[in-house]
Amino acid sequence: MSKELRSNFHEQLTEIRDGIAQMGAGVTELVPRATQILLDGDLEAAEYVILGDNEYDAKAVELEERCFSVIALQAPVASDLRSLVSAIKIIADIERSADLCVNICKAARRIYGHDLDPSLRGVIQKMGNQARVLFKESTEAYLNLDGPRAAALHDMDSYLDDLQRQFIQVIFESHAAGTIDLQVAVQLAVVARFYERIGDHAVNVGDRVRYIVDGWVPEHPYAESDNDPPEIVDGVIVPAGQS
Repeated sequence: MSKELRSNFHEQLTEIRDGIAQMGAGVTELVPRATQILLDGDLEAAEYVILGDNEYDAKAVELEERCFSVIALQAPVASDLRSLVSAIKIIADIERSADLCVNICKAARRIYGHDLDPSLRGVIQKMGNQARVLFKESTEAYLNLDGPRAAALHDMDSYLDDLQRQFIQVIFESHAAGTIDLQVAVQLAVVARFYERIGDHAVNVGDRVRYIVDGWVPEHPYAESDNDPPEIVDGVIVPAGQS
């Protein structure tokens, strides 16, 4: 590869990386926005986020196509190939996380008009905060190719998992006390799963970063990485994205 072609190749890699980082930063801000929409029951803001999801989908397709084009035309090897293959997977994790934020907004519409007691609101806020931190750190780890920072995401995600379990317990207690009805309880349980999955996607991004940096491969496959939980609509379970 000539010097000029090599320079152009690395410019393309940088542009792809910057585009992915911008998507990740967008989701980092989308998580607290969706959380506030859920807490406030803001229907107008929920509609805005739901309609805006098309932008994330379009950006994801654009970046994936650029990755495939570079692979096909430049035939990269070694670390460059690892970077591009990982980029394609990271794009998918970020796009699915944006979808999960949309799902939280859809849940906010379904439980509109139902008051949430302080214990429920408190844990929702904590889950939203931790999910945002996870995505911020995963994006920074990718942008800076920071392996240790990426590795720390597993422990950070454990805290979000603990919050999810705590939230489920609070949901049961609130339902038993009669402060929320069954359908609201079910919807909130699904919301807890959405936050947990956002954390998992952030961890996936971190694992891809570690693969880029030194070829590290996790022991466990990403069997559930791109599978989101079902949604509950009028008491009926439907696949995510079909509501």
